[in-house]
Amino acid sequence: MAVAFQILKLPSLFSVIAKLSYSTSPYNNLHYDSSVADNLVSVFSQQPNAAGPELNRFAPILTPPLVESVLTRLPTWKLALSFFQWASDQHQHGYRHNCYTYNTIASIFSRSRQTTHLKTVVKHLVESAPCSFTPGALGFLIRCLGEVGLAQEAHNLFDEMRVKGLCVPNVYCYNCLLEALSKAGEVDLVEARLEEMKGFGWEFDKFTLTPVVQAYCKARRFDQALRVYDGMKEKGLVDARVCSMLALSFSKWGDVDKAFELVERMEGQGVRLSEKTFCVLIHGFVKEDRVDRALQLFEKMCRVGFTPPVSLFDVLIGGLCKSNDAQRALSLLSEMKQFGVAPDVGIFTKLISAFPDRSVITKLLEEVLEDKEEKILVLIYNAVLTCYVNEAQVDEACRLLQMMIQSKFSDVQMDDFFKDKRLVFPNAASFSIVIDGLLTNGQLDLALSLFNDLKQFVGRPSILIYNNLINGLCNSDRLEESRELLRDMKESEIEPTHFTYNSIYGCLCKRKDVVGAIDMLKVMRACGHEPWIKNSTLLVKELCDHGRAVEACDFLDSMVQLGFLPDIVSYSAAMGGLIKIQKVDRALNLLRDLCSRGRCPDVVAFNIVIRGLCKVNRVAEAEKLLDEIVGKGLCPSVVTYSLLIDSWCKSGSVDRAMSLLSKMSEEDREPNVVTYSTLVDGFCREERPDDALLVWNEMERKGCSPNRVAFMALIHGLCICKRPSAALQYLREMEQKEMKPDSFIYIALLSAFLSDMDLASAFEIFKEMVYSGFFPESHDKSYPVVMDAIDKFSKDHRTSSGMKVLSEEGKLPTHCLKTVGLEIDVTSNK
Repeated sequence: MAVAFQILKLPSLFSVIAKLSYSTSPYNNLHYDSSVADNLVSVFSQQPNAAGPELNRFAPILTPPLVESVLTRLPTWKLALSFFQWASDQHQHGYRHNCYTYNTIASIFSRSRQTTHLKTVVKHLVESAPCSFTPGALGFLIRCLGEVGLAQEAHNLFDEMRVKGLCVPNVYCYNCLLEALSKAGEVDLVEARLEEMKGFGWEFDKFTLTPVVQAYCKARRFDQALRVYDGMKEKGLVDARVCSMLALSFSKWGDVDKAFELVERMEGQGVRLSEKTFCVLIHGFVKEDRVDRALQLFEKMCRVGFTPPVSLFDVLIGGLCKSNDAQRALSLLSEMKQFGVAPDVGIFTKLISAFPDRSVITKLLEEVLEDKEEKILVLIYNAVLTCYVNEAQVDEACRLLQMMIQSKFSDVQMDDFFKDKRLVFPNAASFSIVIDGLLTNGQLDLALSLFNDLKQFVGRPSILIYNNLINGLCNSDRLEESRELLRDMKESEIEPTHFTYNSIYGCLCKRKDVVGAIDMLKVMRACGHEPWIKNSTLLVKELCDHGRAVEACDFLDSMVQLGFLPDIVSYSAAMGGLIKIQKVDRALNLLRDLCSRGRCPDVVAFNIVIRGLCKVNRVAEAEKLLDEIVGKGLCPSVVTYSLLIDSWCKSGSVDRAMSLLSKMSEEDREPNVVTYSTLVDGFCREERPDDALLVWNEMERKGCSPNRVAFMALIHGLCICKRPSAALQYLREMEQKEMKPDSFIYIALLSAFLSDMDLASAFEIFKEMVYSGFFPESHDKSYPVVMDAIDKFSKDHRTSSGMKVLSEEGKLPTHCLKTVGLEIDVTSNK
């Protein structure tokens, strides 16, 4: 109804449709009426999922130019995708996408970095709806793929289009492909495509060879890059871009001298570097601690007439300070005046930090006082404040700031560094530096006090200060104060940002305040801000951890109703919470609902539901989910298989579990120690110890080292299968690997040896258990087993003397001796 209402509000729409529907020319000479495009944009912007009868009125007049126009006008990639899919479904009306509509949607996905959707579009155009492309259009599409790193997809597309006769590639297509492959570092594919071009007898231009140079540079095959460069130079194809590319590559890989040598060679050939290239190279040289070369390049840059930006002075001064050449750094500061470049607080901070005794402050202040530049003076003091904060001397920073404030109203006693120098009143940045330092130091109340001073003495605080304070208050769970600051921002006509709202939203989520969080989401929706995924997920997890999974699901539904799309991690947490409170069916329905709405859950989400189904012995349903994972093109993880293997083993279907192990191998999913341990335990439960040992040997053969749990599973299983001697061998191997067994292992071995009538071996295990301090308490379920053993040991002449020794050593509890009737004077043990 909402869509119908919106269409009825557009009085000219149906007249336009009627005119175009009955026109003898389907494109009306201009291919489409721009008002139709405007109306389509309006409808889709308001109701992107409304594929009802009202929208279908547009279907008969769709043309590729109209679709292309609408796609370029839609404000988001999601709306563009929705419209593109709707248009794709209009086959019954004779509409088909052409190369230009495909390229338009590809360009939108490329710009918004939506690689999954871009790959889907490419797959669709060559498989589901083959579409002919001009060489220029194919080149454009390949570049779209290359821009987002889909070089392999571009490579495959190129071949498919050619083989299926959808395009006859020309030099331009090849050049675009070489560029995409080069960006991805696919040097072998670049060489192969170059050979193809040679086979066609095509001449190489600079657009062909430049990507080749780039590919060799990325692969650090500089000799080959230089050979191509020399060949380009002979043909007159070398330009500044190629030269810069080589120089920058040498610099990036740390070969500063070779990069500098190349720059000099270029200078001799009359090739001039761009300002950007000079700057990047100088930054790279400094990064490699070659400030000497950086300064030489800096001088070349100045000679050719470029004015170095402040960022370049910053990196050079920083490099000189790092290499303990602070005096040269100071002289470079003086050169800035000659170029008319004003230093910033970062440069002063580096200089001041380079002199541990702070002696440079006096020099800096003297120079500024001579020029009487108050703005520069403030920067110097701000640099001092920054140094104090960086060195965790926040109290000193506060003291200096207070002196700067008081200087406006009275004479202030200065310390040695500032003696006889004029203080200057702080600006907003001065307060911001100290406030940030206080917040980092956990001194929130003092930061708020300075904030009030800032408002009183300087004026309106910046959005950054407000945001930092609100975030600090929220992190300290002082929600009401943060909201008061938010109101203060709005009264000061400072527009809160997404950071502001998300700080408060995050605090509400930590408090598990669902109502407050939803109210904040409504405010954010009205302001056009998106909630941070981490906050929404935190709230869902917190609710689920406290048994409020149903409330967590209702919260996610509220998010959707407000137009926000929760992350799959949030849904996974909700499903885990539902399973925790034994609402497995609701978790399964939530998973199904996500799939039906086009939200493809990841393997982790499926694993959560599979775990829940297995827990309630619904293994067959869990296995169907495994098939669904594969059907959706996802790769089941080792955890997925291990969960099912564990369930089949526990339900007595160990052979079925083994078939899953084989399936894992077929899909190159290496089982882990948990998987193998589960199978070992399963075979032992079915009293198939030989099969259990085969699995164990396979695990070791595959290089999967058994852990403590695996050893105990095997030992306990062999005991169940009445093979205590074999179990004892693995206990000794376990001990050699410095792994200590739990008490139940001794009980299992003791019981197994007694059942085997091997009293001597049983007594040895008993002694080990006693000396290890594992004697069970009277309420322990293994207590009767031990008491029965003591009774047998005390009555048998082969072990009774040993029992007396244990008693004399005080290793046996007194009540045990009385129970079995040992005639020993326990009071003699002192």
